[in-house]
Amino acid sequence: MAESGSPAEPTKAIDTYDDPDAPWNREYSPDEIATWNDDVIREFRANAGKVGGDYAEATLMLLTTTGAKSGRPHLVVLGALYRGNTLYVSSFIEDRYPAWYHNVRANPEVTVELGTTTYRATAEALEGERYDEFATWVLRENPLLADFQSKVSRPLPLVVITLGDQVTADHS
Repeated sequence: MAESGSPAEPTKAIDTYDDPDAPWNREYSPDEIATWNDDVIREFRANAGKVGGDYAEATLMLLTTTGAKSGRPHLVVLGALYRGNTLYVSSFIEDRYPAWYHNVRANPEVTVELGTTTYRATAEALEGERYDEFATWVLRENPLLADFQSKVSRPLPLVVITLGDQVTADHS
């Protein structure tokens, strides 16, 4: 079971983006929303990258970007998605691109935590022909992202992450 404050166990498999049982479609109290990332980050770090609740079967990563406006570190939990050996991330935010997307466009040097390993990395927000080719593949291979894209007018944010050197991280 997930730590207190983490999303509850799902009742069935998520088949579509607008599934009412999907964690992104449930109602949460302001307190739950305010601490969700913190609780998942704690659980991720305490359990070698594994969490319970809705994301128990998901491969998650922690992405630290530098704020485009603030210049301060910004830590977010994302699903680690793969195209072969290529790590990429996207988002289900409907009304805007997420802050982490704007941050990597402003400063592509990021830190990635996968399991118990922390890496320096470079994030590339895809554009142009590279975006078109990658998005065609994503929409064919990832039914949830394809369903989401069918419901929003703006293109999916697609960011490819190239892992670099491992670093020693202190998360105390």
